[in-house]
Formats: sequence, structure tokens, C-alpha cells
Amino acid sequence: MNYYQQNQPQTNTVPENHDLVMKGRKLLEITGVKEVESFDNEEFLLDTVMGALAVRGENLQMQNLDVDKGIVSIKGRILDIVYLDEQHAEKAKGFFSKLFK
Repeated sequence: MNYYQQNQPQTNTVPENHDLVMKGRKLLEITGVKEVESFDNEEFLLDTVMGALAVRGENLQMQNLDVDKGIVSIKGRILDIVYLDEQHAEKAKGFFSKLFK
């Protein structure tokens, strides 16, 4: 690393890669997360580098959140993992924004 690279401000960029690793339907680790749109104990709505992702289950809790690296870990009973197209993602976001006003 040269002097120029060392003195450049660090930017928070989410890695381009996106992986899902599930351990026994009890722990889900997700990389490539740009933003956590909303979450509760039954559903997480995430914006990833591959599109909107909904994780549904029971007793869901955020185990780990690293915004700089784009990593989210969800603990609980995972029932459903689905990518939402733009139309479904907007409906889900609209529903949650009304719910939390």
C-alpha cells in the first residue's frame, strides 16, 4: 500500500458478494446487505446487493449486525427465505412504513 492509498478516507461500501449460510434452521448469516429495511420477531426485510430479501420465522432476533461489512445474522426458527421482485418489495416496504408510523 502506498502513501496515497494509506491517506485516503475509508468509505463504507458493502461487498459485492452475497451469501446466505443457514445453520440448522436456527441461525442465518447473510452477507451483501445494504440496509435492514424493517424487522420484528416474525419477519426481516433486507435490501441486499442481489435485491430485496424477506426472512420469515418465529422468535427471530438480530444476532449480529455489521453495517460496514454488510453482514447480518438472524437467530430464531427460520421458516421462509424469499427474494422479492420490485413490485413485491415496494408493497412490503409500504406496509411496514404504515405499521411503524
